[in-house]
Amino acid sequence: MHPTQLMAALSDPTRLAALRLLWDGEEHCVCELMAALGATQSRMSRHMGVLKAVGLVTDRRDAQWVRYRRNPNLSQPMAAVIDAVLALPCELRKAVA
Repeated sequence: MHPTQLMAALSDPTRLAALRLLWDGEEHCVCELMAALGATQSRMSRHMGVLKAVGLVTDRRDAQWVRYRRNPNLSQPMAAVIDAVLALPCELRKAVA
């Protein structure tokens, strides 16, 4: 993956908020993400597709829902980038977004 693809994936506030929730290492149903972020199912699925395409998250179908989690095979350098972005102060994240 080219670094610009990662930066593009991280450039959306909804995707960053979803990553923040998923970064706990637990699995989260798309319905949880929708409720927490105030997003529709189609919008949330589109955002999660972007995060999955760059390798940040994995998914698993569970009946009618899809469950997402942090990619357990994420490289250490990639995880460090995400950790650094998520550690930014809220004011700075809002200014950048």
